[in-house]
Amino acid sequence: MLESILLIGSGGREHALASNLRNSASCNRLWCTPGNPGIGRVAEIVDVDADDSEGIALWCKNQGVSLVVIGPEQPLAQGLADNLRSRGIDVFGPSKRAAALETSKSFAKEFMRRHNIPTAPFKKFLFPDEGSPQNAINNEAGTKAVTQAAMEYIDGHEMPVVIKYDGLAAGKGVVVAETRDAAERAIADMAHGAFGDAGIVIEGFLRGREASVFAVCDGTNYVVLAPSQDHKRIGEGNTGKNTGGMGAYAPVAWFDASILRKVINNVIEPTIAGMAAEGNPFVGCLYCGLMIDDSGNPFVVEYNARFGDPETQAVLTVLDADLAALLASAARGSVDTSSINSTARGVAVNVVLASAGYPDAYEKGHVITGIEEAEQDASIRVFHAGTKSRGGETVTDGGRVLGVTAIADTLDEARRRAYSACKTIDFKGKYYRTDIGAVV
Repeated sequence: MLESILLIGSGGREHALASNLRNSASCNRLWCTPGNPGIGRVAEIVDVDADDSEGIALWCKNQGVSLVVIGPEQPLAQGLADNLRSRGIDVFGPSKRAAALETSKSFAKEFMRRHNIPTAPFKKFLFPDEGSPQNAINNEAGTKAVTQAAMEYIDGHEMPVVIKYDGLAAGKGVVVAETRDAAERAIADMAHGAFGDAGIVIEGFLRGREASVFAVCDGTNYVVLAPSQDHKRIGEGNTGKNTGGMGAYAPVAWFDASILRKVINNVIEPTIAGMAAEGNPFVGCLYCGLMIDDSGNPFVVEYNARFGDPETQAVLTVLDADLAALLASAARGSVDTSSINSTARGVAVNVVLASAGYPDAYEKGHVITGIEEAEQDASIRVFHAGTKSRGGETVTDGGRVLGVTAIADTLDEARRRAYSACKTIDFKGKYYRTDIGAVV
């Protein structure tokens, strides 16, 4: 079946999705909203408000869209997939209730506890009168009470501890607190509304090596894509603040068949079965952020309810498949593994070029040069993330600006090519880590 596809999103993940969908034999036509300059080279950008589910549904019906692919988490949290499905439109993306695996850290942790899925010990702390005008953001006494209760819990545990904002925070609502003072500052910031009023979750610190695994799910069955490794900290050697991700590579050589089997048996299958049993079948991309201990045992650090960014740029670069057919089959309840020739053809490294100051304040509007020169090398793909067009030029428009991705036969060669391309591209305030793929 030839698919007419609407892709929702505007970041590097969506540019990678758009490129792979456009190159799929089963893709007849591809639109995207709101898109970005890079996506505009492979898809038709349409002016449909991604927050207007009624408008999107009507537009899809009028255009004969056969599949909607939802990239970012916010539309999932708002229930866009539910609204479109209720109108008979096939969607690759989970329902609002299934997306709670990502949108609520406490829901995810309690779900894992119910279904014996390995994860760190935790406790949640909700702000007083959550959801009312008198919540902790405007209630100093309530804020103090939350902070005090959380600190009493921390005093009973060894450091470090992990403090997470319970809701969506664009990958930034996580603090690994090495000291009690750092924990108290993080808790106070979140209690005073740094990310919103959804509460906090405090977890024990997991030790090991991190990896990310995507499972394309149809609610019952699934197919696993190449394992990847993200580098979330802003600084070299995995130091500094958490970000949305400063780079990734795939596949991960040390993530062998034995580890994968444990992940499937202990994480992916019980997650899919548990969601279905609770009446929330998961249809879409289940992202499992994992910590693998010294014995090769996986523990869930976090779930995402969609393709991760920047891992997607690496994972889809090594994927040899008809992605349109794969996602459409999952959306229709019967994932088609025959659409995949190989999940890992070569090795890909994705290096994020960011704006100086990210993940805090940064400038926008700086002209970007060198993209076309970098892409003259057939092994290089430059995925736009925070960019926009202005007067015929491409300029910066976000904290994470570009994802420079290289593919090669080996990790070392992919790293060399990626960093050579990073030097070719320039804009004022360009910042990137030089150790993507070199640290675990």
